Amino acid sequence: MRNKILIVDDSELNRETLAEILEDDFSVMEAENGIEALALLDKHQKELGAVLLDLVMPDMDGFAVLEAMKEKGYMGKIPVLIISGEKSLKTEKKCFKAGVSDFIRKPFDNKLVSNRVKNIYNLFEYQNTLEEKVTKQTEALQKQYKLLQIQADRLNKVNDNILNILGTIVEYRNLENADHIRRVKEFTRILALEFMKIHPEYKLTEKKIEMIVAASALHDIGKIAIPDSILLKPAKLTAEEYECIKSHTTKGSDMLNSIKGIWDEEYRNTAYDICRHHHERYDGSGYPDGLVGEDIPISAQLVSVAEVYDALISEKVYKGAHTPEEAFHMIMTGECGVFSPRILENLRTVKEQFEACARS
Repeated sequence: MRNKILIVDDSELNRETLAEILEDDFSVMEAENGIEALALLDKHQKELGAVLLDLVMPDMDGFAVLEAMKEKGYMGKIPVLIISGEKSLKTEKKCFKAGVSDFIRKPFDNKLVSNRVKNIYNLFEYQNTLEEKVTKQTEALQKQYKLLQIQADRLNKVNDNILNILGTIVEYRNLENADHIRRVKEFTRILALEFMKIHPEYKLTEKKIEMIVAASALHDIGKIAIPDSILLKPAKLTAEEYECIKSHTTKGSDMLNSIKGIWDEEYRNTAYDICRHHHERYDGSGYPDGLVGEDIPISAQLVSVAEVYDALISEKVYKGAHTPEEAFHMIMTGECGVFSPRILENLRTVKEQFEACARS
């Protein structure tokens, strides 16, 4: 508790008078010049409730003390009341500009001095107490925030692990190239980051993009429900077999929709949208719901282009691989269905990044 008062005056009589006024309420210390005052300030700064300072003193005057207190960071933490015989309004203004809390002229009234010191002391004591409370509350909030960050990071890792595990199951079940999921995720990231910069109206964020990228691994999760005789058939599919293949979108999204309580809802919803709608086309010719234009979730639109590009450059049991240049041309000219003009324009911008990823 700051219950000490420092009286700084070269007049012993003045110091004794002020000490008698304040000694019933405070522990009083005295200094006869600025040098002694600063030494006591350095030693008792955390205990001092106020400083009563004379201006005209030998060795080091009051203004020099104020300047030194400012440099040491004491002003604003310890209130200073000037006790001076100076009558000049200019001097008073200079003191207040230096940061003093009050200016009392000599000769002074004992009761007036007592009341003013108590008022200033109580004001600063309240201020210091409030600052301490705010500091403690801020520290507590920072600890809680860090705890929430750790919990959020752990949850994100759980979400990512679930997506990676399910994605690996798809990869093995579908006998895809081991790099297929990795490339689809990277193509999705490249396209989405560029799209975010050019089209802020879609409100994509880096966090949302990372969620889309992670969830893209599950775009074909429904294929684990397709019979091997159809899924791995090296020849052209019949109309009935093709309908069965198309059902991987609904089977997969239903599968994801049934997994509740173990991962974040936003992750699950994003994975659901991608799984169900990555075969929709901008003109409504896709499946399973025949969505048109912007009714198709942006997550599914982005993954759709990434997945088609990778499918074109990959060798399958039923076809050879196209070059990245051919894949780009086929997508841009609509040979693989109609995509969003905005996304196609972005694909044109990131063409070289796609080709570099395809070579990796």
